[in-house]
Amino acid sequence: MNISIARGIAWALAATAAYVGLWAMAWPHSFFTSFPGFGQSWVAPLGPFNEHLVRDVGGLYVALLVFSGWAAVKGDPGVLRVLGWAWLAFGLPHLAFHATHRHGFSIVEWSASLAPLTFTALGAAILVLLRSNGSATAGHPTPKKEKIR
Repeated sequence: MNISIARGIAWALAATAAYVGLWAMAWPHSFFTSFPGFGQSWVAPLGPFNEHLVRDVGGLYVALLVFSGWAAVKGDPGVLRVLGWAWLAFGLPHLAFHATHRHGFSIVEWSASLAPLTFTALGAAILVLLRSNGSATAGHPTPKKEKIR
């Protein structure tokens, strides 16, 4: 994988964070009752409305938006790896929660809610696998450079 693909993943993560974060921060009740949009409601079935919590989650996503955008612009493999770790630190527990809480959702709604969380985790994992030269490690050690004398 080259650095352009990694930067594209960072931009995709930024777009995800912008959609969720800005909506949750600016219109928390609408987010609670209507997220992800398109006639669906994936938050309200999970508990009572809490404006503080919804705005805080929005703030978390906006922080990830800022980091994702900066990492995409910077294009540094080390920064992109750290971005991947940050998304995994948030995204894996988030995915695990939703994977184990189907109550109130049809199988179609539940599956649809897991898809973006799964793709986010996969994108983050790809970033974690970047080597310093911008390629993916795929489990192989980074070759050592020989010194020229």
